[in-house]
Amino acid sequence: MNKVILMGRLTRDPNMRYSQGESSVAVARFTLAVDRRFKRAGDNQDADFIGCVCFGKTAEFVEKYFRQGMKMAAVGRIQTGSYTNNEGQKVYTTDVVVEEVEFAESKSSNPNVGGNDYQRDFSPEPSSAMGDGFMNIPDGIDEELPFN
Repeated sequence: MNKVILMGRLTRDPNMRYSQGESSVAVARFTLAVDRRFKRAGDNQDADFIGCVCFGKTAEFVEKYFRQGMKMAAVGRIQTGSYTNNEGQKVYTTDVVVEEVEFAESKSSNPNVGGNDYQRDFSPEPSSAMGDGFMNIPDGIDEELPFN
């Protein structure tokens, strides 16, 4: 099984391109800075910078709604490859091919990200009256829920 789950911040805006050919496909590349849980003695690095790529509708979604500094949860798989560079040297690559993405924080918790209403249509606001991060369920909806 090859499954990766990451949560981190984008180091810069996603880089969007389209493949060449008859049926071009959207390709978005980005890097996630993922905090390390533990720090080894003498190690100055607090995060890993993980290269990610996604295709099609997922790529278009990432390009449209995610910006540098935003926190993202990504699910995908590791893919390795290689190519020969201009100097004739073989270069080995490791990327996470992202198949699913989610917003990992609310817009209000990241004031550095401006002018983007990415949250408006995608995640309900928690109830400030309750103060515990849970959202209120409207009265009368109990019949529509699949559990009791």
